[in-house]
This record gives sequence, structure tokens and C-alpha cells, in this order.
Amino acid sequence: ELVFDGHSLVIDPRGNVLARGQQFEEDMVVVDLDLVASSRRRLHDPRWRQQMQGDMERVKLVTVDRSHQNHPKLSRCALIERLESEPEVYRALTLGTADYFSKNGFRGAVLGLSGGIDSALALMVAVDALGPKAVTAVSMPSRYTADINRVDAAEPARRLDVKLLEIPIEDLAASYSNALVEPFAGTAPNVAEENLQARIRGNVLMALSNKFDWLVLTTGNKSEMSVGYATLYGDMAGGFAILKDVLKTWVYRLAKWRNRTHEIIPQRILDKPPSAELRENQLDTDSLPAYEVLDAILEAYVEQDRSPAEIEALGFDHATIDDVVQLVDHAEYKRRQSPPGIRISPRAFGKDRRLPITNQYKPTQTSTTTKQ
Repeated sequence: ELVFDGHSLVIDPRGNVLARGQQFEEDMVVVDLDLVASSRRRLHDPRWRQQMQGDMERVKLVTVDRSHQNHPKLSRCALIERLESEPEVYRALTLGTADYFSKNGFRGAVLGLSGGIDSALALMVAVDALGPKAVTAVSMPSRYTADINRVDAAEPARRLDVKLLEIPIEDLAASYSNALVEPFAGTAPNVAEENLQARIRGNVLMALSNKFDWLVLTTGNKSEMSVGYATLYGDMAGGFAILKDVLKTWVYRLAKWRNRTHEIIPQRILDKPPSAELRENQLDTDSLPAYEVLDAILEAYVEQDRSPAEIEALGFDHATIDDVVQLVDHAEYKRRQSPPGIRISPRAFGKDRRLPITNQYKPTQTSTTTKQ
């Protein structure tokens, strides 16, 4: 989960940065140090003087004759500028993905493309990390998939020169529904029928993974995983979660940053409202607050460990906070079954933040429903 960013520093006794290494790249920084000035500085600082005197008593001094070495002083290193937020996070995602594949011996990746922003960004990260020849994308339209989303699933793959397979799932969904006619008799359609589609897609991707030795990349984001807006053994099925610690609002920020030089994700994908497309006219906002509100509450509750009362003091609606907090706490069992992913925030789910799955403590009694 951890990505080590490099960014090594050399700092003089006054706190000035003499040199800074590259972030997320192998780099070597060579600096001439003025050891005499450094020692003098420490001897004049009461915080260091006692330690310096103790060190001098223990250290054997060795004098090296360098009179025959007339090497010139190194010129002052140019300070490498720190990356801005978006490129820093994006580089962490690409390096983490590349390392996971190379160090675990995986040679290819496969992921589903829905025509939405999450899968398009996950595809870009995978291609930048592994190269287009190592990535296969799969479009799996259903009866609820809008024609424009089939186009939007294909376009990023075309622009990134990635092989795209289209495997419609409508007949498979009908077969599942027919097999369940008797046990489902007398019941109204609900999330059970919706989630069959997600699980069929998960089965298709896992079949391709087994046949061709490709690792399945899941494309869900941190906002969805926080509140359980994901399907077990469906869109959660896979071996590595690229966007596991990336909030939805950050998905848009990263996509826009990556599009800055030339458009890879069509603007239409960035503009359209998010939808799971598991029923007619479905939108994410049917089940969740607007992502700008949801992510701000999640950032406070999950990453900053603020209480509901503290979050309300920031200006958020009491009922919305209670709903989000209950959704987060209730979804712990799902997150335990999610694949590993890359940590890019101060607190990620997994090792950073874990709750007991079996826990009867409820601060409020608001009823909640999640996709299972």
C-alpha cells in the first residue's frame, strides 16, 4: 500500500535546503558539505553542544591527507521543485501500480470500462504504469447501458492504443433471472437484480484473468468504498485497486490534470453525472449526497478522525452527517474483502483505519441501505 516518493533532502545547520532529489524517480544527489562550519554551528548551539562534546570523546579522529587531490568544489545543486498536488498523487499511483506488477511478476492487466470517469482514469494510470500492450480493457454493456456510454467506453481505449473487448451481458443476465424465477417469485425487483449485473461482469473479468494470466484491476474509488456503494464479488472483484484511496472529487482533479496537454478522457465523460447503470435512469445522487458534500464529510470523519458533532460545526447538515457516518461504519465488512490498493492520503482504509465488523454501538438509529 505504501509508495516511497524519494524526494531526499540535504539540509544545512541553519535549516537551508541545499539539495532535493526527484520525487517518484531514482535519483542521486551529490553535495559538498562544509563540515567545519557545521561543527562550529553546533558547538555554538546549547542544544547541540553537550552532545557534540560527548561525541568527540567517543570518536577516534582520523586525518586524511587530501593535498594531492585537487578536485574542484561541486557547483551548488539546482533545487528540484516539489510536485504540485495533482502530479504528485498521479505519480504515486503510476509508481505504485508499476511496482506492484513488476515485483509480483504480473505481466498483464485487465479492467472493465463502463464509459464513466473512474474506469477511464484507472485505464490511464494502468497504461502510464505498464504500457498499452500490457493492458486489456473490456466493455460489458447491459440493457441499461446507454449507447453513448458504449462510445465513451471505447474512446479512451482507442486514444491510449489499448485492446478493447466488448462482451455484452444482457443474455447472461437473462439466464440468471430465469434461473431465479422460482425463488424470487412474489417479490418486487430490488438491488438483488441490479447486483446480478455487476457480479456477471466480475465473473467475466475473472474468467479472462484465469485464461490469460491477467491481473484484474478494480476501478472503484474511495468515496464508494467508504459508504459501501460497491458490489461484493462484482465491481469489487479483482486483485489490485488503483483508486482505492482516491476520493471521487480527486478522480475528477486527476483526470483534468492528465488531460491538460492533450485530451485522453473525452470532456463528455467529465461532464455527465455519475451512474452505476444497473437500472433505468439511475444516478449516484439517488443514493448518496453530491460528491462535493460526501467527500468533505468523509475527509473529516475518515482522514481527520473528527466526530459527527465536530463535522456539524463545520457547517454540514446533521441528518446528512448521520447517514454518511452510518454508511461508513456499516460498510467495514465490505472493505475487509476488497483488494489492496495504493495509499495516497493521510489515512487509508486497511492498516490505517479498521473498525470491528461486529459492533452493536450505534450513535444514531437512522436506517441505511447499501449495495451488497
